[in-house]
Amino acid sequence: MKTLLVFVKPYGRTILARTTRFMPLRLLLRNIRQILPFGFIWLVLGWVFLLVEYAAADGPEAYRDTAISLTPEVFIFASIAVFVVGLLIGFVEIRFLQKAFANQSFLQKVFFKLIVYSLLLFIIITITFPIAASLEMSLSVLQADVWNRYLAYLYSTTFLSTGLQMAVSLLLTIFYAEIRDYVGQGVLRNFFMGKYHHPIEETRIFMFLDMKSSTAIAERLGHRHYFKLLRQFYIDLSKAAKPFDPTVYQYVGDEMVLTWVYRNKRTVQIATDCYFEMKEALHNNLLWYDKHFGEKPCFKAGIHMGRVTTGEIGVLKKELLFTGDVLNVTSRIQALCNSFEVSILVSKTIAEEMIKAENFKFLSKGEVKLKGKEEKVELFTVKRA
Repeated sequence: MKTLLVFVKPYGRTILARTTRFMPLRLLLRNIRQILPFGFIWLVLGWVFLLVEYAAADGPEAYRDTAISLTPEVFIFASIAVFVVGLLIGFVEIRFLQKAFANQSFLQKVFFKLIVYSLLLFIIITITFPIAASLEMSLSVLQADVWNRYLAYLYSTTFLSTGLQMAVSLLLTIFYAEIRDYVGQGVLRNFFMGKYHHPIEETRIFMFLDMKSSTAIAERLGHRHYFKLLRQFYIDLSKAAKPFDPTVYQYVGDEMVLTWVYRNKRTVQIATDCYFEMKEALHNNLLWYDKHFGEKPCFKAGIHMGRVTTGEIGVLKKELLFTGDVLNVTSRIQALCNSFEVSILVSKTIAEEMIKAENFKFLSKGEVKLKGKEEKVELFTVKRA
């Protein structure tokens, strides 16, 4: 079997440099995309509740002693405040509560998050209500009349109504957060936008990732401890992969499938660099795995790209489905890692996309005939230069 060591020629800035330099920016943009829906959920619900309340009360006169009149200035301020509150809740959810209650049941998550958010919202009301009242009354926020209005509001049915509205908003927000985590941010966004309601063709990059010697590890640990190891294994890999913004297509036992929509050559570089970041993250935690499980897990991966048909499928349970030869090829490429005694194999298509990328080198493993394929496929293993 022929072997060919290919050193890719440098051009411009390296993908590693770009990844390191722009990692905070990419994380920031991803977090913004995750947080923005919370703001819009609260804004829309705020408008709905306002419309329903004013329609039911036949205008603001029914609450003139405690509610704030809906002047244009107050409406704009209230809309901005509600939107910011939603963003703040999204920030707290993404940055803190998601991690803090990751191992709790759904009902426990709802209960504890409601307590945390309720305290947070009470503080926000204490800040925003006097400001809105001062705008309506044309008084300084420090005036006694403003704070008397606030105290009257706390003992009114208006406050109870606001509390119930916020409780509904919180529950919908928590449900949204849980559904998003369950199906994935990108999948949920595409579902609401209807992107894949009708099947479409697109070019995608796939990475099939599989834990090495998983059967032997499972036999040594037993199913219960093996599941705990596998869960932590996926957590570590997912954290490392997060800045590269992949879509997690599925988990199949000890196998994880990641995918990216191909946009340009840099997308291929990002997918490849994602592999190395996950590998490094797992390597840095090997001592922890050895201490808790007596095992040092590692993984192998195959990367390939091609055309697929993407669409929603299912009746009892809907999910996103990719169909195309590229998935079978990628799976078989990954399965050959053990035969070549390497941790990663990529197709010639991937290697050619990165021929001008610096800091990577490719070692050809020759042409092989994959099961079910007539033509041979040249495979490469990848290393960082």
